Amino acid sequence: MNKKLYIGSLAKKFDLKLNGDPKIVVNSISSVEFPKPNSLIFISDKKYINRDFPDNCCFLISNELANLMDKKVNYLSSADVWQKFSKITFFFNKKESSNFHTLPFFKGSNVSIGVNCSFGTNVIIEDNVAIGDNTVICNNVVISDSCIIGENVFIDSGSVIGSEGFGNHRKDNGSWSHICHLGKVVIHNKVSIGSNCCIDRGTIDDTVINEGVIIDNLVHIAHNVEIGEYTAIAAKTGIAGSCRIGKRNLIGGMVGIIDHIKTADDVIISATSTVNKDLKEPGTYTGIMPISKHAIWKRIALWITKLDKMAKFLNLKKI
Repeated sequence: MNKKLYIGSLAKKFDLKLNGDPKIVVNSISSVEFPKPNSLIFISDKKYINRDFPDNCCFLISNELANLMDKKVNYLSSADVWQKFSKITFFFNKKESSNFHTLPFFKGSNVSIGVNCSFGTNVIIEDNVAIGDNTVICNNVVISDSCIIGENVFIDSGSVIGSEGFGNHRKDNGSWSHICHLGKVVIHNKVSIGSNCCIDRGTIDDTVINEGVIIDNLVHIAHNVEIGEYTAIAAKTGIAGSCRIGKRNLIGGMVGIIDHIKTADDVIISATSTVNKDLKEPGTYTGIMPISKHAIWKRIALWITKLDKMAKFLNLKKI
C-alpha cells in the first residue's frame, strides 16, 4: 500500500536526521537497483553512494555513510538505520485492514483472544486456546486445542500450530500403533512464524517456542522441541522430537536435526547440514556429506575426523 507523505514528516515520525528539503514527497520505497522518482531508497553500502538516481528521491542511510553523501541530495540518517528501515517497511506495506477480521472464521469453546488481534480468512481456533494482544494470524492458519499464543506474534498463511506429533510404536508384526499427543504448543511473545509451517504438540509435556524466535516458511518442528530465545530458523529445516535448541541460534536452510539433540547458545548451523550430535559450544558448525550405505558412511566419517591430525603428523602445509 503506497502512502504519500513529506520526508520531513517521515523524519519526525521515525526520529531520523534530515538533510535536504523537508517538503519532498515520497510515495513508496524502491531499491538501489531499480530506483523510482519520489521514493525512499535504502543504501547500506558505500558503493551505491553518489550514483545517478531519479529526481526527487530521498535516501535512508547510516550516520557513517551520511559523512560520504553529497550534501545537496535529500537523505534521512540514523545510527540504527536497519531498525529504522524495518519499521518504515511496515509503515509503507501494511496490508489493508479489510483483509483482516477481529475474530477468526471458526472459534471453539473457552477461547481467550487479547486486544487488537487480527485474523485472515478461514482461520480456525480450536477449544481452550489463549491468544495474547496485538497478534496477527493470517489466512488458513489452524491453532489446535489448548495451544497458547503470546503477544505480538505473527503467524503467516497456511501454518498449523499444535498438529499431532509423529509418535508411533512399531508392533512385532511391523504395523504401527499411534501414541496420542496430550501436550500443547506454547508460543511466547514477539515470535514470527512463516507460511506453511508445522509445529507439533508435545507428547505429554509441551512444545515451546520462546520469545523473539523467527521462523521462515516450510519449517517443521516436532513434538517436545524447545527453541531458545531469538533463534532464527531458515526455510525447509526439520527439527525432530525432544530437541533443545539454545538461545540466539542461527539455523540455515534445509538443516536436519535428529531427535534429542541439544545445542548451546549462539550456535550457527550452515545450510543443508545434518546435526546428529549435541553442539555443546558456541560457534559455526557444518555437516555436509553425500548419502551412502550407512556402514560406508561411518568409515568415511571416521577418516574425515582424522584428516586434520594426519596432516599435522605429516607436517603438511595448510591449504
